[in-house]
Amino acid sequence: EVQLRESGGGLVQPGGSLRLSCAASGFTFRSYAMSWVRQAPGKGREWVSGITSGGYITYAGSVKGRFTISRDNAKNTVYLQMNSLKPEDTAVYYCAKHDSSLVTIGRYDDWGQGTQVTVSS
Repeated sequence: EVQLRESGGGLVQPGGSLRLSCAASGFTFRSYAMSWVRQAPGKGREWVSGITSGGYITYAGSVKGRFTISRDNAKNTVYLQMNSLKPEDTAVYYCAKHDSSLVTIGRYDDWGQGTQVTVSS
């Protein structure tokens, strides 16, 4: 009964900021790595950022320096703080659970429903 529930998306101007949240339940959250993955219109899924169960973080080059992933194990929640947003960041953003404590891009076993982020002037 894994549940991943994203929230926080919306319409934002270029250069603006959004914070996405992913509330997790149905598993031992602190034991698993989590990632954010996005899918732009007409394109495939793109890994954005991941955080291991121990808090080690990696980013895609396209977002490094602008986005910050974090997790609060006490709240079973993963966050993605997005700053300096660009139109090319427009996508549906998904919270994804990995199958282990480590981030391996492409190895996800559960997804949320996604939240739409639109960056436009």
